[in-house]
Amino acid sequence: MPHSSDKAAQSSATSASSQAANPPDTDTVGNGKVPHPPVGRPVLKAEKLTKRVNSGERTLTILHELSLSVAAGESVAILGKSGAGKSTLLGLLAGLDTPSDGELTLFGQPLSRLDEDGRAALRAGRVGFVFQNFQLLPSLSALENVLLPMELSPRAGEEQAAKSWLAKVGLEERTEHLPKQLSGGEQQRVAIARAFVTDPELVFADEPTGNLDPDTGAQIIELLFTLNREAGTTLILVTHDHALARRCDRCLQLDQGRLLPFMPDTDEGGGQ
Repeated sequence: MPHSSDKAAQSSATSASSQAANPPDTDTVGNGKVPHPPVGRPVLKAEKLTKRVNSGERTLTILHELSLSVAAGESVAILGKSGAGKSTLLGLLAGLDTPSDGELTLFGQPLSRLDEDGRAALRAGRVGFVFQNFQLLPSLSALENVLLPMELSPRAGEEQAAKSWLAKVGLEERTEHLPKQLSGGEQQRVAIARAFVTDPELVFADEPTGNLDPDTGAQIIELLFTLNREAGTTLILVTHDHALARRCDRCLQLDQGRLLPFMPDTDEGGGQ
């Protein structure tokens, strides 16, 4: 499957004259607009995304005409109560699910024009994932789990690249261990290495500290943002963790199917 080695360009500070000529994009949130800095070209743009599901004789609207624009190199946290639809939204933004209405553009490609295979091809090598429950294959070693995305986007020196990323997350001595032989924190480190091994332009994280104790979660937060900063990757995450959300450039709250501006509680380390 083809792989794009083009990294999303991360721009430096924009001059005042450039800002006047090109005002920053905005997100539609409730009845207002939330500006965000013009960090780079748009990586992802959602326009009036709506998601409805049938429940018996009723139709439930999980997301309602939700709009969002994310620039290259930006980190965005989406918070919300359990059942608010955060994981549903993340699946739509990643092209893993399709909306009932609205349009999502990823890397400049409208996803409505692509079938499932086309969306997978667009993600290959360009999108990484970090999940709450790690999503490691139990029969594969740490090294083999990190190598999995390389099978979708093959390149020379892939095993060395996987070993290098395991070293970056502090697991150079654990390459042959199975997931059951690793602690929760170590498994999430493997998952982070797997997410970054293809040098992706965009990483999605779904409650990356949700199954970890506070101390281990804090270590994972530091690791995730250190690697993200070094790689210049765009990061979109959903979380209950206010400490994690505060590390992002921008925080939004998903409430009743809409995105609202949100300031995480500085005294709250956990969820809402």
